[in-house]
Order: sequence, then C-alpha cells, then structure tokens
Amino acid sequence: MRNTVRFTVTDIQDFKDNLLEWSRQYDEVAWLDSNGHKSKYSSFDGLLAVDGLTGISTDARHGFADLAEYQSKVNDWIFGYLSYDLKNDTEFLSSKNFDGLEFPELYFFQPKKIIRIQGMEVDFIYLYMVADEIPTDFEILSKGIVQQADVKASDRDVHIKMRIFKDEYFSKVNQMLGHIHKGDIYEANFCQEFYAEDLNIDTVKTYKKLNAISKPPFATYLKLFDKYLLCASPERYLKKTGSKVISQPIKGTAPRSLDKETDARLIQELQTDEKERSENIMIVDLVRNDLSKSAQKGSVDVEELCKVYSFKQVHQMISTVTATVAEDTDPITLLRETFPMGSMTGAPKVSAMKTIEALESFKRGLYSGAVGYFTPDADFDFNVVIRSILYNETKHYVSYGVGSAITAKSVPDKEYQECLLKAKAMRQVLEE
Repeated sequence: MRNTVRFTVTDIQDFKDNLLEWSRQYDEVAWLDSNGHKSKYSSFDGLLAVDGLTGISTDARHGFADLAEYQSKVNDWIFGYLSYDLKNDTEFLSSKNFDGLEFPELYFFQPKKIIRIQGMEVDFIYLYMVADEIPTDFEILSKGIVQQADVKASDRDVHIKMRIFKDEYFSKVNQMLGHIHKGDIYEANFCQEFYAEDLNIDTVKTYKKLNAISKPPFATYLKLFDKYLLCASPERYLKKTGSKVISQPIKGTAPRSLDKETDARLIQELQTDEKERSENIMIVDLVRNDLSKSAQKGSVDVEELCKVYSFKQVHQMISTVTATVAEDTDPITLLRETFPMGSMTGAPKVSAMKTIEALESFKRGLYSGAVGYFTPDADFDFNVVIRSILYNETKHYVSYGVGSAITAKSVPDKEYQECLLKAKAMRQVLEE
C-alpha cells in the first residue's frame, strides 16, 4: 500500500524548515517534532503527514466508536486529534460553555505522503498512487528550493483579551476550593482562555517562534483546512508500542533562571515542594487506575515518580507510568478508558470534570485534548495539547488556554501567577 524510500541529508534543521514551508500547499498537515529530546520511548526526530486521501470529522456523540470503525477500515497510518470534549462520549457529561474556535471534536486523516526523520536519515513513506513524486519532492526539500509563501498577517497591534479577569478567577478558584473542602473532589485542573479577534497570523512563522522558545519534545503543527494548532507541548498523554503502554503526566511547574545557582535552587524547590508532589502523585494514582482497566494483572508500574525535567522556559515535574496489555487489545479502547488525561482533569475524574464545566468560561475543545497518530500495526502516540495557540482562519479568531491544578493547599494568587507563566510564550509570539 505504501512505498518507502530512504535518503540521507546533511542539514536536518534546514530540511525541517523546508518541510513546513513545503507543507503549506496542502489542506491537511500534521508535523510532530521531538526537538532533539531523546528517551527510550522516542520513535523519531520528526514526522510529517500531508494530503489526506480519506478522513473522519465528527462530534463527541459516538466519537470513539466512529474512530474505531475508521481506524479498522483504513488499516493504515492516520493522524489527527481527540478534543477534550470527547469526555461527553466517555461519561454522561456535556459542554455548554462559549466556543470561539468551532473545531470538530474529533478529526483524523489518512495521508498520502509521510516523511519521517531519524538522525540524518529521512524516509519518504508514500501511498503507491503518489510514489512517483518522491524523487521530485526530495529534490525540492533537500535543495531548499521551496517557494516562500506570502502570508498577509495583521498589521495592527495585537490586543489579547482575557475571558475572565483576575477577580473572577479568584472567585472561581475559591468556589473550586469549596468543593475540595467539602470532599466532592480532591484536585481539579482549572483553565482560562486568552483570545484575540479580527486577527490574521502567519501560522508557520508563529509556530516556529513558539517552538524556538521552549523546544519541547511533543511540538506539533497541525493544519486542517482553516483550523490550526501551533503546539509546544512538553507532555505525552499515551503511547502504545506492541504490548506496552506508556503515560507521562506532568504536574508541577517552576520558572527557569539564567543564573546557574538560582536555577539549581528552583529545581530543588520544585523537587521537594509538598503541594506540587501531592498534585503529581494524585494524578499518577488516577493514571494507574485508568491503565489497569486493560492492563495485564500486576503489570502497571511507576517507572519514574515526580522527576524534574528542565526545558528552555520552565522546569516540569514528570512521572512515567507503564503497563502491559494483550497484543490484540483494541487501541481505541485504551484511549477511551484513559481519556481525557488525568493531568488535565483531576480526581475523582468524573466529579472533577463536572466541576470544571460548571466553573470554566470557555469550551476547551482541542486545548487539553490530544494530537497524534496510529500506525498500520495499531500502535499509537499522543501528546497533551497545552502551551498551544489555536487559530480559526475563517473567523480570524486566535485562542490559547492555560491552567493549573487546584488542591486543598492552593493559594489563588499563586495559581494565577502559574497561569501567567505558562501563558508567557504564547503571548510573546503573538505580540512580536
């Protein structure tokens, strides 16, 4: 069904830059970049999918069942996303908050062309119907003869608005704390939206700026006709390789410092922060419970607990939870049983999601959902959509969400400052 041709290139960064410019010509684009981060669970340095042959776009109702039917029928590589609001398919929930972006709640496509980068080697994995284009495409990309797009961006000052203001944020966090103190929930991720209207952006340039700030391991550029995601995510939601399943939730954030001694102190403070560790451990317990639904008995394991990783802009506390499943386990079932991810919901999960829906002021949509892919072997890998800019080109509407975990020990002002820290990169690239 696909023809694979391997080439060796001399300048990977130039090749990556050319890929994004070249991809502008297509309506469906998914670019996943590990930014040089290496771990035992890495699969590639970069992965591009373009030009859909088939696709599925749907709302939350029966969303996972529709995806399962599509994935099984296509039996090929497919790329796309699960929006946060697929929660309404996994539980008896609803989404009634304001939606300025109007993205479908689920979208996947089968690309005609896939380009995979590993080290200095590049694989062109094309459907047979377009395999004769491989030599031409490689020549264009390797020689840097991609025509630069002339994209008209807004020439006025960018005015970023807040969906709720500081006093209202404090009020809503205190209401959430009330639910925690009553024992309704133990933890919930509370998010807010920043947005701009009547704005045109050059999506490739904006993505490159955002990615350059933090160089995260799960960066994504996604284009689906007039809908865009520019994502600098540091977090993996869920990966399946054969019989092994891996989840790497993040809870715990600290700023970086240019001073080495100060930066080392910030790492140590995050590592020993009682509140941050308790947040992380609660989510690890939730992930363990979710994975145990399909895992072989006794196979759920916490490989890393509350380990601090450093990125260009922030330090993050990350845990790694793994499990073993039967080889014939349905991949969509694994996603359905664990979605939405614990780091973006809370504990208990259903009660936390009900509280979130009641107190938040916007429909999350793709924000705090997941972007990734399935292989023909029914393996998959998905990130968590955070640190991201979402753009509806037709509506000229730009949005980014940020949030933090609220627990009994939360101080509203500190949570607010954490949100501003997380929002800094998105605001910076939009206002430049």
